[in-house]
Amino acid sequence: MNQYSKRREALLYHAKPHPGKIQVVPTKPYATQRDLSLAYSPGVAEPCLEIAKDVNKVYKYTAKGNLVAVISNGTAVLGLGDIGPEASKPVMEGKGLLFKIFADIDVFDIEVDTKDIDKFVETVKNIAPTFGGINLEDIKAPESFEIERRLVEELNIPVMHDDQHGTAIISSAALLNAAELAGKNVADLKVVVSGAGSAALACANLYVLLGVKRENITMFDVKGMLVDSRTDLLPIQMNYAHPGAPVALEEAIKGADMFLGLSVGNILSPEMLLTMADNPIVFAMANPVPEIDYDLAIATRDDVIMATGRSDNPNQVNNVLGFPYIFRGALDVRATAINEAMKMAAVHALAELAKTSVPEQVNIAYGETKLIFGRDYIIPKPFDPRLIAVVAPAVARAAMESGVAQRPINDWDKYTEELLERLGNDNKMVRLLTNRAKTNPKRIVFAEADQLDVLKAAQITMEEGIGIPILMGNREIIEQLKEEIGFDSDVAIVDNKSIDQAERIERYAVSFFKARQRRGVTLMDARKWMFERNYFAAMMVNEGEADAMVTGYSRNYPAAVKPILQLIKRIPGVNRIATTNMMLTKRGPIFLSDTAINPNPTAEELAKIALMTSRTVRMFGMEPVVAMISYSNFGSSPDPGVVKVRQAVEYLHKNHPDLIVDGEIQSDFALNQDMTIDKFPFSKLAGKKVNTLIFPNLESANITYKLLKELDKIVSIGPIIMGLDKPVHIVQFGASVEEMVNMAAVAVVDAQEKEKRLKMIQKDK
Repeated sequence: MNQYSKRREALLYHAKPHPGKIQVVPTKPYATQRDLSLAYSPGVAEPCLEIAKDVNKVYKYTAKGNLVAVISNGTAVLGLGDIGPEASKPVMEGKGLLFKIFADIDVFDIEVDTKDIDKFVETVKNIAPTFGGINLEDIKAPESFEIERRLVEELNIPVMHDDQHGTAIISSAALLNAAELAGKNVADLKVVVSGAGSAALACANLYVLLGVKRENITMFDVKGMLVDSRTDLLPIQMNYAHPGAPVALEEAIKGADMFLGLSVGNILSPEMLLTMADNPIVFAMANPVPEIDYDLAIATRDDVIMATGRSDNPNQVNNVLGFPYIFRGALDVRATAINEAMKMAAVHALAELAKTSVPEQVNIAYGETKLIFGRDYIIPKPFDPRLIAVVAPAVARAAMESGVAQRPINDWDKYTEELLERLGNDNKMVRLLTNRAKTNPKRIVFAEADQLDVLKAAQITMEEGIGIPILMGNREIIEQLKEEIGFDSDVAIVDNKSIDQAERIERYAVSFFKARQRRGVTLMDARKWMFERNYFAAMMVNEGEADAMVTGYSRNYPAAVKPILQLIKRIPGVNRIATTNMMLTKRGPIFLSDTAINPNPTAEELAKIALMTSRTVRMFGMEPVVAMISYSNFGSSPDPGVVKVRQAVEYLHKNHPDLIVDGEIQSDFALNQDMTIDKFPFSKLAGKKVNTLIFPNLESANITYKLLKELDKIVSIGPIIMGLDKPVHIVQFGASVEEMVNMAAVAVVDAQEKEKRLKMIQKDK
């Protein structure tokens, strides 16, 4: 994508369909006059009077306890500098989005139009009663130090400048583990810091609390080494000023155990790295260009322990590992501050989490066989679902132990469960899915690439690194549309009706004829069908000239699936394919089957659909908990449609006793743990969080998933075809660009899984 197209896409993202990235959503009923009279006048007077009598009841009757202000004056916005409060608003909204999706914290972004410290502090103090916490953001130093210091002293709610402390907390966790792997005592570390801004100083301060000796830290800014003879240093910088004459960075780095970079790219040369001590620790966190390139550093020294701020390198120091969960823990105990004890608790929680066994979901997301604590894994990954349940409780405990918690937690198990429930409130699964696809992209045929939306999906698939698109369709139309949307990447275009595909058409036709000649297919038929895009694209996958296929946008599902059923073999042991849709609900991903293929499956077919769906659920790193859905609960109806569900469950209980599956059961009981425990304590589903629903027929499954998608705007990924030997997937007629990109990611992950299975089979032979 050219620069103009990237700019246009970014602007459209922020402008459409509604300007901005966040909105206010009511949490109470408002449909009737009674609702409105309770929400506002006269009913609202009652909580007002209660709060007037006891101000702490504001947490009971309002959203204050889960509301954080993200506040900036726009003086140090990302890498853009002083661009003003209005121009900083998109960034502040983005920070609010991260708070919500990672920790379910609501945010109002506040942009303050002043550079005066007194006015800024006074403004924040005046609006503070609205909020449970204050996140300061993108305020330039040295003003940021004084603003935070005063607000921490003068307010009785948590206040943190994340630009400083977020980086310090994450890098400190990484430092603890890096020092352990290097066999070095933190107290003995000789540290050189490139950069003397807010983040660098916050890191140095926290390192000192970890045990690094202040005199062992040598710090540089743009003018050189910090020495006590300089007259341009701030008081906080003077804490790291050394006596005597300054030396160059090249000299200071000799024999150093650690280099911390929060400055500019390429300032640390390979020659300088070679002069560092054994097992050097290098945190090069300038973005987007680190102080030394990761690959260059690794090539220069094989004993280096390296971290950067980039997501495409191991050991990313990413603030999202910290601030959502630190504020979550602080809010949940109603802390009056975020103190050093709470920050250190987050440091140690993150460091320890990296040493524990990584959930399969995380391994899958990052395309790893098994992430293990070591030089390439010293801090947790941002997609680790355990972060909220590990960091937030650690912060909350520290707040209680240090005396700043106003509402202590007594039942920690219950609190952990509540935190994990919050994970269902976003689309993390999409990020996990695409991130896993990026680890090993595959060639995907987009069989309808001469349709604008399909081409857009292919463009995003390529530019996001999800897969390598092969564009199929009319070449002239595709090239015209590519120019129109700024898709200037060099990608393969296949026009199966053009003369240059004659050899391929004949080869595919012969191969198809040999496979189907005893099923009524003539060679003439085979040749004719190769001019039909779905037949041709499926043959590309069959012949190994593409790894996966996505189609279905411009035709109904039965028409799109017919060539697939004729051309693509089933996995050995599978008699009938099926489909599932992954619905990204507020309670987490739920798989619905069969949504597109089998109109009225038998009991045995239902059981096999449940087994195929369970394997798909595991492919996404989850353990299936399967409810076989009906309008009846456990034998309450003799209807034949109910009986087949019951028989399917009996088959699964007998032949697959380890699978958590039960039914027949109504959908509300399946999804409500309390109801199931109360009425059916004997069920395998009692006390379990169901994530897989198997419906008795296509009609019920298809209606359910489309209702959910349209009425509640739930993201749907699918229908995902199960049971085929090749990764071929069909979207619904008229699918959105987003749905096609998600399906492309599914196709890549499916191809990765099938490649892995084939290698295992070949190894066994």
